Amino acid sequence: ESDAGDYTCVCGDEQSTASLAVHALPVFFLEELKNEEAQEGTSVSLRCELTKAAPVQWKIGPKVLKASDKYQMRQSDIAAELVITDLEVKDT
Repeated sequence: ESDAGDYTCVCGDEQSTASLAVHALPVFFLEELKNEEAQEGTSVSLRCELTKAAPVQWKIGPKVLKASDKYQMRQSDIAAELVITDLEVKDT
């Protein structure tokens, strides 16, 4: 999308200009989340990959998670990861 705009070709006193519109492709999951099992008191990492870099939001049910000592969220380019520490049964 950052390539959109007006482009001009100049040759001496002559010029030609055209507008370029770039339509964004939708984001899809290349690698979806996988079910995990872990012991109480340990940590678990949930990871997914997207077709392109895009912001993600982590939820448990309808509740949006926020970064904290318990929930660590990382995103690098197309990979998104949620680390849940000190697991409790209620984290199921």
